[in-house]
Order: sequence, then structure tokens, then C-alpha cells
Amino acid sequence: MDDDVPRRSVPIKLDVPEQRRGDLHQTKDQFLHCANRTSEWAWRYDDYCITSKSKAEDALYEDLREDTDLTANLVQKGIRRAIEAVDSGVEKLKQGENTSQPHFDSWSVVYDKRSATFNDDHATVSTPNGRVTAEYVFPPEDEREDTPFGRYYESDEWDASSATLQYDEQEDTFYLHVTLKNPDYTVDGTERQEAELPDDHDKNGVVLGVDLNVTGAFAVTSTGAFIGSADYLTHKRDEYEQRRGSLQQTGTRSAHLAIESIGSKFSDWSLDWLHNRANDLVEEAQIADVDGIIFEDLDHIRENIANGSKFQQWAYKKFVELVEYRVESTVLFVDFVNPAYTSQRCSQCGFTHEDNREDKQFVCQDCGYEINADYNGAKNIANRYCGYIHRGQKSRGGWASSQLALKSGTLNVNGEYTPAELLG
Repeated sequence: MDDDVPRRSVPIKLDVPEQRRGDLHQTKDQFLHCANRTSEWAWRYDDYCITSKSKAEDALYEDLREDTDLTANLVQKGIRRAIEAVDSGVEKLKQGENTSQPHFDSWSVVYDKRSATFNDDHATVSTPNGRVTAEYVFPPEDEREDTPFGRYYESDEWDASSATLQYDEQEDTFYLHVTLKNPDYTVDGTERQEAELPDDHDKNGVVLGVDLNVTGAFAVTSTGAFIGSADYLTHKRDEYEQRRGSLQQTGTRSAHLAIESIGSKFSDWSLDWLHNRANDLVEEAQIADVDGIIFEDLDHIRENIANGSKFQQWAYKKFVELVEYRVESTVLFVDFVNPAYTSQRCSQCGFTHEDNREDKQFVCQDCGYEINADYNGAKNIANRYCGYIHRGQKSRGGWASSQLALKSGTLNVNGEYTPAELLG
């Protein structure tokens, strides 16, 4: 817990591209829908309201994911905002104060490092239509040092941890109210002991790359874990389609009811299968002691399997959502990279050529490195994220550098290897 860590809130005016402003308004509408739906569910009776966030998520999460196009993180934030308000209302009732069911209508969306990235001069925030990049509107140069932005946001001693996006209707302007923490000092100003704050705190992290596939292993990690069988998942889908097609030809009412029944059973089965594979991946990340799980950008995934089935596209998207949901209760985060050429690049020497890969076999035409193609891709995905951080992009964890997790240790962007026995 870090309840004793000092916090500061810094309002930052945003320059949002005109064509993306509607995406932010849509995000607000769907976020408030999650909060109000949760409030209605939780505020049952004056003496029996639900104030457990886990109970609310278990009851409402899946439905709200279906109702909205928000990411898993934002749905959870909407649920939790409502439960916190209900809990506050219950406390007022216990003290004899008059109150009523919380209702949310003010313009605001809550973000953390999983759904937003806070950079030196801009922020990226999640919306139903992908991430929006908004440049900061800075205070005048000669006045900046005396503003909260200059004193806290630009200071190395303060770290952005979360933010609330708000909209000023009169000014027609978006603001990001960023919450910053200073982990070096307690509330009374005394410095924390060195043992509590390692030298490399917020400077270095380790990430796990994940390559998703429609054949072979469903997910392959940079640590060499092969999770689930995409072939088996496709086989089960084909069995369902064949059964459904046979019943459709019958055309009777009983056949129609049977189609609905097997469709529901297959939907439940596939969701359970993906849920278990998500748990397997998070467990692998925890065993490898990484900080983040890195996927290909979902837009590129959809392009890569454009000729595949809608079911495969759904399975990819749902799997990532389940992983995002699962890591909410851990210290892990999920992030994404552009996967262009990750399947053709040699993770050993960096040589990139389309002839390097043939189906599941990868043989570098330059250095001769041979490896499973999906495993090679997973390492490249993690390495690309490390490259982002190396070039100055701030990670979700706030580090200045990062390493990719391998079977037997870690590797940084400069190719420097650290064996597992030295990581302790």
C-alpha cells in the first residue's frame, strides 16, 4: 500500500485533433453508462447496498463489455467509481444523513497507466475507437516553473500514476487532471529508507512478448511458453459449424431450438477455454517475474487474419480483453506494439527478410539462426517495446529502460544478456 505517498494533481489543457474529439465524448458516454448501471445494481435498499468491487465486477463486467466498446480497464474503472460512491452513501446513511442512489452525469473519465500513457509533451488515452493522442498546451515558457505543471509534472521526483479526463463545455476544451506521486518521501517529508526504494526504482523493467496465432500454439511467449492450441480451437469451431449446418437443413422448430442450444454451449465453452488460456499466460508472466505483457496491436492482428474467420478475430480480441481483466488484480500491465515485420526479423541478429520464415520454421538468411517462427516473433514483439522505451517513450510502468524476458534470463535493447541466476 502507498497511502502515505504524497500526491499532487496537475490540470493540463489538451490539444485534441478535431477528428478525434467525438471519440472522447463517446468514451465519456459509455464510461458513465458503466457507472450508472453499476449504481442502479448496487443501490438496492437503504440498509443493504452492495459495496464490494469484486462482487460488482463479477455480476456486471461481461454485460457492460457487451453494452459498450470500452477496454476492460475502463469498464472496471466505471464499475469501481460507482461502488466507491455507493460505499460513501452507505456511510452517510449509517451516520443518519439523507442521501440517495448516486447518479453520474458530469463529464469525466478515469484513466490509469493501463489505459493512458503520460509523456513529456502529450498523452495517449484509450477510447472505443482506439487510442487518441493529444498534445499538451503548455503554460508560457517564462511562467512554467511557477505552475503545477513545471513544479511537479516536469520534475523527475514526481511520477504520473492516473488521471481524470474532463471537458469544459464553455471553453470547448479538454483537460487532463493528472495525479502524480512522489515515492521518495512520506507525507511528513521524511525520506524513505534505501531498502524500501531500490536504486533502479522506476528506471528499468522487464516485459514478456506474446505472439498470437491461428495455427499451431494459440499464444507463444518470449520465454518460450507455448500456450493452448489454435488448431484445437478451430477444430471445435468447425465441429459446431458442421452440426449447425446439418440442423439448418432440417428446418424444423426442434432443429432451430437445438441450434440455439448448441450455439450457447459452444459460446460458453470457447469463452471458458480463452479464460483458462488467459490465466495460463498471466501465470507464465508471474513465474517469469515480468512487469508487463506485450501484444501486437489489435488493428494489425485483424489485418493479418483478414481472410480468416470472424471467430478467429473474436477469439484474439476476447483473449486480450481477458488478459487485461486478469492483470487488474496484479502489478502487471498490458501494452501493444506495431508488429510490422516482427515475423520476418531475426531476433538474434536483426536481419529482416521475407525468406527468413517458412510457415512455423524460422531460419535467418544472414546469420543462420534457426528457431520456431512464433517464438522468434514473440521475442521481436518484446524487443520492439524495449526499443520504444530506449528511444524515450515512457512505459506504462514509468521506466527509462526495459528488457525482454527470455527462457533463461533477460536481454536489453543493446543485446546485453543477463542469465536468470543473476536476476535474483
